[in-house]
This record gives sequence, structure tokens and C-alpha cells, in this order.
Amino acid sequence: MGNHNVSYQPSISPPIDQISVEERCARFQSRSIKGETKVAGLKLALSMIDLTTLEGKDSEGKVKQLCYKAMHPHDAMPGIPTVAAVCVYPTMVRTARKALKGSNIKVAAVATAFPSGLAPLKVKLDDTKFAVEEGADEIDMVISRGRFLQGDFNLVFDEIAAVKEACGKAHLKVILETGELSTLDNVRKASDIAIFAGADFIKTSTGKIQPAATMPVTLVMLEAIRDYYYETGKMIGMKPAGGIATSKLALHYLVMVRETLGEAWMNPDWFRFGASKLANDILMQLAKDQTGVYQSLNYFSND
Repeated sequence: MGNHNVSYQPSISPPIDQISVEERCARFQSRSIKGETKVAGLKLALSMIDLTTLEGKDSEGKVKQLCYKAMHPHDAMPGIPTVAAVCVYPTMVRTARKALKGSNIKVAAVATAFPSGLAPLKVKLDDTKFAVEEGADEIDMVISRGRFLQGDFNLVFDEIAAVKEACGKAHLKVILETGELSTLDNVRKASDIAIFAGADFIKTSTGKIQPAATMPVTLVMLEAIRDYYYETGKMIGMKPAGGIATSKLALHYLVMVRETLGEAWMNPDWFRFGASKLANDILMQLAKDQTGVYQSLNYFSND
């Protein structure tokens, strides 16, 4: 996809009407999804998860365990899809790559001085190149929120474009850290900058800041993707991350994606959930559908 060769003009981002965004989100949450549609939706949501471990205490053993879970979400239930990716720090990419060998599960790595993004550009680019050399299929970068909030949009654009180039063939997910952007207008502006600078995906949050993903923020980002698609014919992916822990909420997000972007986005190539607890909640709901009773959450592995 590469740099889209269009510089970002702040005037292209439309103002956001917060009340109408919140009303639309309330409508998405009023849908009742039952029976076979619900089961299909839960399986789809599971297949879109990026299972994530991003702790300072991460070890090779923990990453291997997470990769095993990614490949075997719940062996007692046949026909359950695997997740989309495992997301780790760059130093753990090689371990994950080896553990996931033979599967279709992608290795995603956070880079660019995650989660703060406060490092010189050279450090961010070296971080990105290292992760790609270690075998990352996808890079999750963070934007410089401080510079964005100062109005230095060109610097933010140029950094994203430079990281995109450093990614080579790896896909680039650009994290806006919407909890620090404070307004939906800023979320829309940051989404447009990321898309025009070459993002393959835009992502709400690092998961380290509250609030993380919310439906209003995600809807504004989906609309930026939709408007860009109408203008250029290019699809951009979306990843809400952090705060989506229940299958019920995940299904509301899928309704929102389908109604805002359409059927083409309803697969892991174009939509992901960044979540650690969501997988177990989905497995619990699917087990109930098969057996008629809820299993204890302890019945599923925690990693």
C-alpha cells in the first residue's frame, strides 16, 4: 500500500457531532442477536482477536503459552476458529514466530517506543526494523500524541510515513491512543493523518490508558475509513483495543462495523479486536450454546 502520497490537510477532517455519534452507538447496542446468528458472530469475533501480552515481566514461557492458546482456543469444542494474531514486544517476536509455526496466525509486534512513543525517530525506526527482521508480520506503532496535541500534524504524518517505509512488507497498524486525544474531533483528525500517511490499520489504544476503546471513538474512526474508501477505493483496517471484555459488547462492535463499512470488512484481514479477556468470554458463550450450561471461567486457560 505504501505512502499514499497525499499530504494531510487539517481542513479535510469534518467536525464531529458528539450527540449524533452517541445516539448511533446506542442504536447499535439495542440490536438483539440470537441463535445461529449469535453463534456465527461469536466465532467471527474469536477469529478477529489479537491475543496480546505486553507486560514488562513477559517471558519466553509466557509467550509460548499464549501462542499455544492462540492455536488451540478450546480443544474440547471442535470447529472453533483460531485467533488472528499474537501481539508481543519486539524481543519476543522470534519466540512467537517459532511457537506459531505451521499455523496461519500472524505475529504482531508493538514498536516505536510503545506505549509512550517518546523516543527519537531513529530509535522508533530501528525498533520497527528489528521487529520485522525477527519475523513480525504486523507492526503496531504509536503516534506522538504530545506533538499532535500541539498541532504539529506534519511531524506526526512524516513519522508514520517513515515507520511505514521501515515496515517493508509487514502491515502497519497505527495506534492513536484515543484516551489521550480528549475530543472526537481530534480522533477524526488523527485517523485521517494516519490513513493518509500510509496506515494499513488504525487502532484505538495501547490498552495502557483509560478510557481505551469506546464505541463512539470507534465509530468516528470507522467513518474516517469509510470516507477514505469512498474517495480512493482503498480499504483500511480497524482495531479497537482495550476495554472490550464481553462477547455481548464484541457483537455490538460487529453490528457497527457491518452497518458503517459493509460486509467486505467482516473478516480478520480488515477488522481486529485487541483483547486479552474477550477470548475466554466468547468460549464460555459458545460452550453454553453447545452444552446448555455455563462453564466456569476457570475451565478455560487464562493465557
